[in-house]
Amino acid sequence: MKTWLFALLLIPAAALSAFQGMPKCSAVDPDTAKTGDTVNVTCENVDKSTVADVYLTDGKDDTKVAAMERTADKIKFTVPKIKPGRYHIAFLSANKASMIEQPVVLTVE
Repeated sequence: MKTWLFALLLIPAAALSAFQGMPKCSAVDPDTAKTGDTVNVTCENVDKSTVADVYLTDGKDDTKVAAMERTADKIKFTVPKIKPGRYHIAFLSANKASMIEQPVVLTVE
């Protein structure tokens, strides 16, 4: 096999393996809550080897949340005292190099 063909086949495989372990969320329950309410987030790949910390972000400010329970596919936390608004779930990567914002939204009343 020619070297260029091998490299051409290796690049997509490397890219795919890099994204397989990425944390991602699919649902927030409930999707509207108040300070002190408990929220459950359905996720994939959110164990401590992938995610260092969990945040609520409004695009300008990031507020760290204390997870009451966390497994590879679920996070449970209490809504901290923050101003009302729409917040995305965001993760600080385990190596603390990047913040990964999720498409799910929690509305805080």
